Amino acid sequence: MEETKTKTVENVETVDVYTAKGLLSTGHRYLDVRTNEEFAKSHVEEALNIPYMFKTDEGRVINPDFLPQVASVCKKDEHLIVACNAGGRGSRACVDLLNAGYEHVANMGGGYSAWVDAGFAGDKPPEDLKIACKFRPQG
Repeated sequence: MEETKTKTVENVETVDVYTAKGLLSTGHRYLDVRTNEEFAKSHVEEALNIPYMFKTDEGRVINPDFLPQVASVCKKDEHLIVACNAGGRGSRACVDLLNAGYEHVANMGGGYSAWVDAGFAGDKPPEDLKIACKFRPQG
């Protein structure tokens, strides 16, 4: 019997926003793991929103239903581009997805903020489209 190794952040493929945009045009699905509030402000067209974490009075907590919610809308052999605001939650979500048997997941480096900064989100000013992130340099 072959032993399966638990996946870690080092196992996550990261793609830049330009690569992600190209992959989305060839049938990959965009899984936005930001909070509902972040998603409501602005998001990639046709994105699926399943928060990886929720904001609580105690801070951010992992969504205990994340994997079942993803399973309700995505097959394990689908090609997914996973993104959050800056990349951290997205990479952790990718680890969980890989460990749950999803075969083709990639984290979008820089998250939705990088998507906005690349000019892919439209003509509105960036501050109208994204949430400021204390972990990402302001551009």
